[in-house]
Amino acid sequence: MLALLAAFPLVFPFHSLAINILLFGLFAAGYNLTFGYTGKLSFGHAAFFGGGAYGCGILISQYGVAWPLALVFGVALAGLIALLMGMLAIRTRGIYFAMVTLALAQCVYFLFFHATSITGGDNGLRGVNVNTVQLGLVTLDLLKPLVKYYFMLCFVAIAVWLIDRLLNSPFGSILEALRENENRARACGINIERTRLLSLVISGMVCGLAGALNAINLSTVSIDSLSYHTSGQVMMMTLLGGMGTFFGPFLGAGMFLAIEHIVTGFTERWQLIVGVIFILLVLFFPKGIWGTVLAWYKK
Repeated sequence: MLALLAAFPLVFPFHSLAINILLFGLFAAGYNLTFGYTGKLSFGHAAFFGGGAYGCGILISQYGVAWPLALVFGVALAGLIALLMGMLAIRTRGIYFAMVTLALAQCVYFLFFHATSITGGDNGLRGVNVNTVQLGLVTLDLLKPLVKYYFMLCFVAIAVWLIDRLLNSPFGSILEALRENENRARACGINIERTRLLSLVISGMVCGLAGALNAINLSTVSIDSLSYHTSGQVMMMTLLGGMGTFFGPFLGAGMFLAIEHIVTGFTERWQLIVGVIFILLVLFFPKGIWGTVLAWYKK
């Protein structure tokens, strides 16, 4: 998968769009830990994505903190938000978990929206400028989209490797056990609430990393990054690619953003067309694109 991501900008003509696909693919991969592997539908993951973006962006733009420390702070803030939300929501089940996470995420949205002096409010946060990165004797010019893509890919690769190690560990097997049969998992002695809370925090930190990298990528943070629309988008990306699959979230993010990019060039009503395409894909690829391909391969 990393080889495909490394080769992607060499064959894809739009490097800026390739960066967005890479970062939103990471966002969807983090969401997939909760939705696809743990089996908990969440409408609140925008709080983690936006929290990571604002945490990183505020330190860079307003306090002049070096980008590595700001990046770590953004991930930590997203993890803290996930921990607090999880402690309040983790005992709920089914649609109630989705509604509680949505409500809590909206609380985070309004908190950042009204902290105008720090976040910029409705105008967003400006001045998250990281134009060059010094690595020893080498200077990376992040104003060049191709250089920026491979810079971002380094962090995405580390996150993807850690997710792979997590899912192939006993903890990953426990997450799938919770998804398949919670009562049987509880009978085996698994602490359901603690495991789900830890899963949500890890998921939130991955999403926070995607948000922090996106703040550096755009040099700004929009309040929409905390909106429930963002949570809906990442859910659609995960469903398109295939929930519960490793590569599916990146494929789903690529499909969603590429379709959006193409359709917006023809009409302002792009959401209608994207919605129709999404319905057709769900009908003909019920397990997502990658999930359906894997199902065909197993046959």
